[in-house]
Order: sequence, then C-alpha cells, then structure tokens
Amino acid sequence: MYDHSGILGNKKALYYIYLSIMGGPTKLTYADFFTKGQFETLPETLAMPERRHQFVIGIPKETRLVENRVAIVPNSVQSLTAAGIQVKIESGAGEKSNFSDHDYSEAGAEICHDKKDVFQSNIIVKIAPPSVEEIELMQVDQVLISPLHLPIIDAPYLEKLLSKRITSLAMEYLQSADGTFPIVRIMSEIAGMSVMLTAGELLKSHNGSRGILLGGVSGVPPAKVVILGAGVVGEYAVKTALGLGASVRIFDNDISKIIRLQTNVGRPLHTSAINPVYLAHQLTSADVVIGAIHSKDGRAPIIITEEMVTKMKEGSILIDVSIDQGGCFETSEVTTLEKPTFVKHGVIHYCVPNIPSQVSRTASNAISNITTPLLMKIVDSHSMENLLMMHDGIRNGCYTYKGCLTNEYLSRRFSKKYTNLSLLLTSVI
Repeated sequence: MYDHSGILGNKKALYYIYLSIMGGPTKLTYADFFTKGQFETLPETLAMPERRHQFVIGIPKETRLVENRVAIVPNSVQSLTAAGIQVKIESGAGEKSNFSDHDYSEAGAEICHDKKDVFQSNIIVKIAPPSVEEIELMQVDQVLISPLHLPIIDAPYLEKLLSKRITSLAMEYLQSADGTFPIVRIMSEIAGMSVMLTAGELLKSHNGSRGILLGGVSGVPPAKVVILGAGVVGEYAVKTALGLGASVRIFDNDISKIIRLQTNVGRPLHTSAINPVYLAHQLTSADVVIGAIHSKDGRAPIIITEEMVTKMKEGSILIDVSIDQGGCFETSEVTTLEKPTFVKHGVIHYCVPNIPSQVSRTASNAISNITTPLLMKIVDSHSMENLLMMHDGIRNGCYTYKGCLTNEYLSRRFSKKYTNLSLLLTSVI
C-alpha cells in the first residue's frame, strides 16, 4: 500500500498528476479558447453534471452613461441555459436594445424585478462599469466582467472592489494570442462607421458648426478629415469617410498598420507618421479630427495638446474615440449620449465612451457573441483560477483579484500596492 497522505495534502502535486494524465499542459491560443469544443459532440450522460448548477450569471439593467446595450442577448441565454447554467436578468435590461423580458424568459432566463436578486449571482456581466451603489450590492469573491472606463475610475471605487475581493475582468483588455483585443475590435468596427456619420451630423449649421457637407458637391471641396490611429476604428472610419466623399489624412507611428490599412482599403491614401509639427499644420485646416489611439494596458497617450486645439478652425469637430482609456486629446472630457458635446476654444468636442450604444441591438449581439463562450469556459474550467492560469489573454484583462490590485497602471495612478497576478495564481494551485 502506498501512503497518499503527502500527495493529498499537496494541491500542486494533484494539479501536476492531473496534467500528466491528460497528456501535459496544453496551452491554447485565445482564438482556440473561444471556439474549441463549442460544437463537438458530447458523451451521453444520465444526468447533467451537478457542478454547472453552482454557477449563476447575473445581468443587471444598465444605469450609467446612458447605456443602451445589454451584455447577453436571448439567443446566447438559450445556449447557456441549455448547458445547465442559470441566468438571472433584471427586468427591462434588454428593452433599449429591443429585447423584451418575454424574449429572455422564453430563452430560459429568470426575470428579476429586484436588482439585489441579480447581484446574488456568482458572475456579474455588465456593459458599463458598475456604480459604487452596485458594488455595495455585490457579494464577496464574485466575478465581474465589464469595461473599465479609466476616466470614471477613482481610488474609492477601486477600494470597494478590493474590499469585496472581487475578481474583475476588463472587457477592453482581454487579449488574443496575436496581440489583438476581440471586444475592442468588434466595437471599433461599429465605432469607426458611427463616428463619421456623427461627424457629418455635427458639421451641420444647426449644431453650431461650419455648415459643411462631409462629401462636398461638384465645384465645392469636401470636408477635410484627420484620423489618428490606423487600427480598426481608423480603418472603418476611413472606409466610411471615403464612401461619403471626404478628404482624409491618416496618422500612425506603426507603419505596418498603415500598410495594412491601405491594403484593406485598396487604394493609396494620404498617410504620415505622428510628427507633431506636420500634425499641427494639418489640424489648422481640418474640419473633423478623429482620435482612435488604443493602449494595451493603461491610459491612451495624449497626441493633440491644448495648444494645438486653440489653433484649429472655429466650429471644427473633435471626436475622441479613445475617451474610455482617458482620451488622446488634452482637452477631452467624458460626455454622454444625452449631452454628447461641449465647446472649448471654439472647437466642438464629442467624447462619448460608449459610441456603439447608438446602435444598441447590433452592438449587443456582437458583444454577446464574445462573452458567451467566455462564460461557458469559466464553468468548464471549474473555477476562475484555472481559467486565468491557462490563458495569458484572460490574465491581461484582470485588474483586481481577491483583494489584490493586479494592474500595474492602476497601481501607479492611484499609488496602491501592485501584485503580480501570475504569482498569486501560483500560490493557490
């Protein structure tokens, strides 16, 4: 007989025994993680595994930033409940995206008329960051999946998350193996198209602007559009602007992105590296400026200074798509869809952090397509710790973990102790 007492007392030994039985630690890419096993035939069982029933997903009604989107749509609820996962949704949560309580009920969700009932769930999924009041309703050791929105985060907000030992995942920092950000990408596609349509509306005279048609007409030159960033937002903004007939300038320090953008658009474009002197020159004659600079782990860099803004034409438009990461214009301040603009130095600023919320149904479906497989994998992994241990891209989005601040940028910004998440996970295995 072997003495197993030493092994049974060592969680790490059990973990490695498990890996050896399973054929070693297979490390999936982020793309594989979101697709692997979703459509594979499962073995026939007599009963649903009991472990799935301990996971309850809560979807509260959004109350901040005039948010119209919902984190999970009815079709996705049907997939989750079919897998044995309980879903609670606050009454009216999907109304602004044209999903009724009846739609969710038919899909298998439990409709809650009291917000407190939703916040009893193991996992809370939101489109906007929770308010301080909502954090008060949360339970110890819950999992929160929501955007971070750096401009509205402060030290007391973080303290409340840490005091509740919440494991928080920021949607915009969930990263794939190739370095891209899936949720940011899909929202960027929507934002890139939306901002040009918004710019065209803001250029009209009744908005206090210059009364310019974005595409111009025969004999009259079109509006001049300057776009900062040749990423996904930039690409879709360029395609929309060119389709409307605008004159476009693109700035980015990553030349490979500029090459990719020109290839995808299929025509030569007016492009440049971000040279402050040349950029300032272009801004003086610009009618619309789109800021679409994304940071991988912290605040977006400021590209346009206040001095540059003072030299722009009166009635010109600044649209800061990077505002959810602090903004790339020095003069930016967070606005909402109810009051989306303000004027500073004669320039109209549009700094709405949830631009895709204008097309809430499309955006909700897009987000739900990404969050649903993630929720399935949390359940399949048995715990959040296992999921974080095996996937670098998910760890990149975790900023608080069981009372510890695990995002280095937030640690520097609020002068709080930073703890490496990988070290924390190693200690719990």
